[in-house]
Amino acid sequence: MEERCAVETWAEFGFLETLNTPNIKYGVGTDVFVCTGSDEVYIFSAHERKLMGVLQFPGPVSDLVENHDKQLIFVACRSGVYCVSFHSLLPRSQVPSACAFPSPTVLKISTEFLVVGTDGASALLLIGSVLLGLCQRDGSWLLTLYKTPQQTQSKHSAYEVLSSFSLPLVLPVVQGTTESKTGLTRTPVLVCVHSGDMTQSSFDAASAHAHFQLEPVLFKLLFGVEAALAKSPVVLCGLPDGRICFLPLHLPGSRLQVLHSLEQPVVFVGTSVVTGTDTGPAQCLVAVGEQGRVVLIKTDKGGPERGGIVAGFTEGCVSGPVKCVCVDKNSVYYSTGSDLFKLNMSEGSPGRGEKEVDKEASRPMAATFQSPSSLNVCRIIALAEPTCNAAGEIQLLGLSVRGQLQRISLPVKSQDEALSKLPSSHVGHNVRDFLSAIGNVCERASVLETIIKSKNQILRKLNQVVHISFLLTASTNTEEHHPVQEKPIRCHATASWSRLLQKDSLNLTCILDNSSPYILEQGWTLCVSVSPLSYSSTAGKETSSTNFSFSFHTLCPNETLEVTLPVAAAGETSFPLTINCSLMFSLLALLGEEELAAFPDLQRSCFSLPLNTLTVDWLHTLRVISPTPAHRMTTSQSSSFMGSGVQAFLNSHQFRCSRGTDRGGESASKPESYSASVCISSELLRDTLKSKSFDFDHKGPELAHQHLCFTLLDWLLSGGAGGVQMARKGDEIDSSSSVVHARCPNEATVKLTAKEVNVGEESPGKENSLMSIEVYIESSSIAAVCGLHHALLCRMQTLLQRATERTASTKGVQNLVLSRALQRAKMQQSQISQAFSVGMSSGQVNRFLVGVYQELRENPLLII
Repeated sequence: MEERCAVETWAEFGFLETLNTPNIKYGVGTDVFVCTGSDEVYIFSAHERKLMGVLQFPGPVSDLVENHDKQLIFVACRSGVYCVSFHSLLPRSQVPSACAFPSPTVLKISTEFLVVGTDGASALLLIGSVLLGLCQRDGSWLLTLYKTPQQTQSKHSAYEVLSSFSLPLVLPVVQGTTESKTGLTRTPVLVCVHSGDMTQSSFDAASAHAHFQLEPVLFKLLFGVEAALAKSPVVLCGLPDGRICFLPLHLPGSRLQVLHSLEQPVVFVGTSVVTGTDTGPAQCLVAVGEQGRVVLIKTDKGGPERGGIVAGFTEGCVSGPVKCVCVDKNSVYYSTGSDLFKLNMSEGSPGRGEKEVDKEASRPMAATFQSPSSLNVCRIIALAEPTCNAAGEIQLLGLSVRGQLQRISLPVKSQDEALSKLPSSHVGHNVRDFLSAIGNVCERASVLETIIKSKNQILRKLNQVVHISFLLTASTNTEEHHPVQEKPIRCHATASWSRLLQKDSLNLTCILDNSSPYILEQGWTLCVSVSPLSYSSTAGKETSSTNFSFSFHTLCPNETLEVTLPVAAAGETSFPLTINCSLMFSLLALLGEEELAAFPDLQRSCFSLPLNTLTVDWLHTLRVISPTPAHRMTTSQSSSFMGSGVQAFLNSHQFRCSRGTDRGGESASKPESYSASVCISSELLRDTLKSKSFDFDHKGPELAHQHLCFTLLDWLLSGGAGGVQMARKGDEIDSSSSVVHARCPNEATVKLTAKEVNVGEESPGKENSLMSIEVYIESSSIAAVCGLHHALLCRMQTLLQRATERTASTKGVQNLVLSRALQRAKMQQSQISQAFSVGMSSGQVNRFLVGVYQELRENPLLII
C-alpha cells in the first residue's frame, strides 16, 4: 500500500556532481551538517530554516562526527582529520539582531586545525574520548584509535595513537569495484553497538550518531561472552568489499573479525525492533548492501541438533541500487534514486499474546522484503536519522540529487482514516502534498522522456552509420566484379593548373558523390592521401605522403561535395601520384557533452572506410601550348613525311639522340631529343572511340583517319583515366591537326603526334599489312618521355578492357603483352626516381637515364 508524504524544501545547494558519498547528520540542538561530497560542509539551522555557515576544507570531505560535550567537529578529508570548534567559530551572539537575513559565514579551514595526518581517512567514529579512523593503506584496511584531549585547546596538536588494527584487502569478485555501479566512491560504514543491559547513564554519555543498543542475548551470541561481561562497546565496520567486521573495544588482545559478508558494498549497518513493542533495546541487527541485499540478524530457536537459542541470519533482497538507508525503531527507509521506500520490520502488534507472536514470527522474514511501501519521493541520495514530532509524525531529512535539502513527513494513520477525520484546513494541506507528489512524478517522466529521445536519436544515427559501413564494405569485397565507378559513394577528380605569387601549382578538385540512399550526417570526414606511386626504398625514408581531411555537416543522397587540394608544384617529377580517398567517422558525433564527459576513452574512437583510388599521371599534368614557328615547320615536315607508311614506321624506331653523331653543325647546336612511340590498331580505335558526331563509314578515308587521330589525342589528354580529368579549354587542341605541343611539370616541352602508319612485313597494300595509328612522344627530357610512355600504356590498357566488354572480335588482343609492358614501364619510372634520390653525380645520372631510354626504345609495342 502506498503512503503519501509531505515534502518541504528547506535549502538548495545545487547539483551534486562529486565522487564521494554525500551524507546528512544532526548536530547539537537543531543544527544539521550537510556534506555534499565536495570540500565544503554546510551548517544549517532546522529551527531558523536558514544556512548558518560554510566550512571549506583543503580536500573533499568523506565523513564527520561531532563531540556533543565539547562542541567539536571532527572532519575526515584526503589529507587527514581536522578538529574544529563549532561554537567558537560561529557564535550566535555575533549575529546582529537588526539584520533579518544575515548572510552565512564562510570559514576556510587551514592545516593548523589538522590533528591526524593520516592520508585517505574514509570514516570516523567517536566513542567517549577515543576517536576511531578507518582508512585504506598498503593493501589492507587500517582502524586506528586516537586519544582526544580532555580540554579544548586553542592550538591543535597531533593526537596520540592508542592502538591500530588491520584487515587485509580482498579482491571484489562479485560486486566489482566500489565505483562500478553508482559512480560514487562508497564510504565505509562505522557504527558502535552497546549491550542493552548497560546502565542508562553510561549509555547516555556515549550516545551519539551511529551508536545503537542491542538486546543482551543477541549481543552475547554475536560478539562473545567476554565482551558481554565486560560491557565493552563493539565497533562494526561495513567495508566496500561487502564484509562486516567487528572489534570489541575494551578487551585485551581483541582483533578485527569478520561477522558476515554481503558480497556487495555495504551501505548501512544499524538496529531495529522486530516485535510488537518498541520499548527496550533492539532485537535485530540490520545490514543493507548497495545492490539491495538485506541481512537481518536476530535470536532464533535452535533445532533439536543445535538446541537453545542461536543467532539467526535471514537474507533477502529489495529493489536496487540502494543510495542511502536510515532506520527508526521498527522501520527501514531506503532510497533507490527513483523512489523512497519504507520496509516494516515489525512482526507483531501490541496486545498479542506470546504464542500468537511466536506463530507469526515463524513465517519467513524474506516475505517482508517483497512488500515495501512506496513513499513517492524520488531522487533522494542521503538521509539523516528519522525524528518524530509532537503530533506523532515521523519526519525524514533528505538530500536530493539536485542538492535540495528536503523535510519528508510521513502520515501517522492510513490515508482513508486520516481524510475522514481531518478538518477542512488539513484537507488543503493534503491536496498540496498530492500535487507535490504529482510534480515529482512528472519531473521524473520528463527526464526519462528526454533520455529516451536522446538515445533514440543516437540509435538512428548509428543505424545510418552501420548501413553506410556495410554498403561500402560490400562494395570493397566485390570490387573485382564491379568497377570502382559503380560504388554508391565514390570520388572523382579534376586536375588543373593555377598560378599564385608567380608560382605554378597543380591542384586537384576532388568531388565526393553520394549516390546512396543514406545521408552522410555530422561526424563523417573525407580523408585524401596523396603519395607517389614509385619511390626509393633504399634511401632510408618512408613513403612521402600528404594527408588532407575535410569534415562536413550533411551530404544528402544525389548531392556532391567539392574540395580542392594542391598535389604538386611546378618542377616536380614525382608522377604518377596515387590519391587514396576514404571516409572516416568519429563516434564523438553520436554523444552529447554530458556523455562525452562520462566516456573519456572515446576521444580517439573512430574508424575509416576506403572509397576508391585515383591516379594523376604525366598526361594529366600536361599544359597545352601554342606551337612556335619552329614547331610549325617541324609539324609541316612531319605531315608531308607521312606519305610512306612503312618508312615512317621504320624511322620511328631510330635512335634520336644527338650524342656525338656527325649530323652537321646545325644538329650539333640543338639539344638532345628523346622519343618513344606506341602503335594501336585503327580497327581497335574505331570500335572503342566511336564518336556520335562523326560517321567513320560514310566519310572519306583521309578525313576519317585525320579525325581518328584527333579523337585519340583528345581522349588521351582529357579522357578521365584513373578517375581524374584534366580541366582545359575546348579550343586548346586544333581539330584539324594531329600534333599537340605541351609543357611538362619540369618545364620541358613535349610534342605528341598521332599519325597513320602501315605496319607489315611486306610492302603496303598486301594482305598481311595492318593499318595502325602511331602515337609519337618527343621531348628533350627523358623523364618526361618515360612518364608519358607509362601513362600512354595505362590508357591503352583501358582501351583493351573496353574492347573486351563491347565486342567479341577482339579475342586476339594480347593482354599479357601489355601487362608486361606496363610492368616494364613502372620499373623504368622507379629507376628514374631512384637515380634522383640517391644523390648520383650529373654524369652518372646521364649514363643511367640513357640506359633506361635505350631499353625503352628497344622494346616497341604494337597493340592490335
